[in-house]
Amino acid sequence: MKLYYAETMNPRKVCALAKYLDLPVEYVRVDLRKGEHRTPDFLAMNPNGKVPVLVDGDLVLWESTAIMVHLAVKAGSDLWPADAPGQVEVLRWLCWDLTHFSRHGSALYFENLIKRYIGRGEPEPAAVEEATGFFRNFAAVLDAHLATRDFVAGDKLSVADFSVGVLLPWAREIRLPIEDFPNIVRWHERMMALPGWREPFPEPLPAVA
Repeated sequence: MKLYYAETMNPRKVCALAKYLDLPVEYVRVDLRKGEHRTPDFLAMNPNGKVPVLVDGDLVLWESTAIMVHLAVKAGSDLWPADAPGQVEVLRWLCWDLTHFSRHGSALYFENLIKRYIGRGEPEPAAVEEATGFFRNFAAVLDAHLATRDFVAGDKLSVADFSVGVLLPWAREIRLPIEDFPNIVRWHERMMALPGWREPFPEPLPAVA
């Protein structure tokens, strides 16, 4: 298997999961600043021009959530539950994350980190304020949910944890206000105990100029 990645949020969750499962993956770094995601060869794999992309034999798969589920199933891991009720619960939180939690967190990620990385200038205060407000609203939902749980979906680690937590390692750099949500902090400390989560990429993260 080949996993095309960059040191950004969606590849992070896939790389972390692949490392956690100790899968035989060849990591192929895509340099976004050089436009390697826009070359004809790359666009032939993913016409969206995005990372990550997984090539597994004849299967070429894009979208990080789909890749995570595929890897979990391939490994025979219960990170993707075998039973239908468990799958539905994980899917619920994956959808919630993409629609709400990481959606607004990613706005802060873009404004406070990625803009500098790609040379787009300083954060836009109005965009930061709006995204912070929405993020707080949905962080409160997650914090209340985690008050009586160790993991996001049920009593076991799942792909939902890898998805929902993807931005938290950058919390300081992107100014995510998670310090006001102690159950989220506790849960992410548990995630940080996983070596693959702490250091998901095969090479050190390049410094942001």
